[in-house]
Amino acid sequence: MNESELLALLQKYQEGTLSNEDKDKLDAWYLHKATNSKMQLNAYELEDSYQHLKSKLPLVQETRVVSLWPRVAVAASIALVLGIGIFYVAKSEMPKNSIQVVEKPKEIAPGGNRGILTLSNGKQIILSDISSKDIIAKEDQDEVTIKMDANGVITYVINPNVANSEKDDNSFNTLSTPTGGQYNIVLADGTKVFLNAVSSIKYPTQFNGDQRIVELEGEAYFEVAKNKNKPFLVKSDNQTIEVLGTHFNVHAYNNESVVKTTLLEGSVAVSSKNQKTILKPGQQSNVSEGSNKIGVKEVDTEAAIAWKNGRFKFDNADLKSVMKQLERWYGIKVEYRGDVSDVRFNGGTFRNKNLSEVLKVLELSNIKFKVEGKTIIVYP
Repeated sequence: MNESELLALLQKYQEGTLSNEDKDKLDAWYLHKATNSKMQLNAYELEDSYQHLKSKLPLVQETRVVSLWPRVAVAASIALVLGIGIFYVAKSEMPKNSIQVVEKPKEIAPGGNRGILTLSNGKQIILSDISSKDIIAKEDQDEVTIKMDANGVITYVINPNVANSEKDDNSFNTLSTPTGGQYNIVLADGTKVFLNAVSSIKYPTQFNGDQRIVELEGEAYFEVAKNKNKPFLVKSDNQTIEVLGTHFNVHAYNNESVVKTTLLEGSVAVSSKNQKTILKPGQQSNVSEGSNKIGVKEVDTEAAIAWKNGRFKFDNADLKSVMKQLERWYGIKVEYRGDVSDVRFNGGTFRNKNLSEVLKVLELSNIKFKVEGKTIIVYP
């Protein structure tokens, strides 16, 4: 059936002049679209489509509602997703022969490699504007050269031909990521840092003195270069982590009440409020404002660092913590309609998918979502 034939049948349907033969043709078209579509709207979007179309197509005979409208709703969902549009005639809003198209909502794309480097002199560099052939900057009277490698990773190279005075007044740089951004960096001592979205790390261009100290806001995964004579310290909200050389993840967002440190290998000492604990691989510490104790538990370490490996992975995660991850990665706003405090998620998906695909995975836990622009409404 071509477009003009379809429009003619819909016009007849609206006028109440659709014959049984034409009705069968229209039903067959709907069923064909349903059979050949691999996608569908969720329940809330389908209901919205149904109610919207129903309001625009006043029926002459009420008995037609039962037999045909369920398929109209199905067709609307299929047409919206396929991007072909669903056509309808509205007597009250437009001329009799006018046609309006309900378009497919715009997809919300995932984040990517985006970062801003702030130098010691205050200059800010948008890293997406830099190529791997460029020298980003020179610091400490050219003792340090800042480059980008072929993989887009920021690296600090110490110039062996310039005398190092082991001075204490280091120059500090800050790497920060926006909403929907992540970035990797190799510090001057060889430590690798993977920075998650809406995060920042402040660090010296050289590690002089007897300690290696960095400051973190947000989330980062560290692969610390071993140096038993110079401990590596990560300072974040309400806690300090001390290591000699190991792999661990720190989750320390300002808008979350708990700072989580997850150890993958080696050992780390977590200090907070005059308390101190040593973590073993597979353990996670929890430091919160409302407690003077450092909580420790066994966790799925793969879930803690899934973001670094390009995945969302949920291990009995509560809904609001899951949605905060999506807010930071997709730049969305989340609103809740009803109590969702007892909803938990297990499983996951990839971070390079559009938001609609991620929400479909979450809906398997009987949570419903409605997308309104960049706002996601959550229904229990």
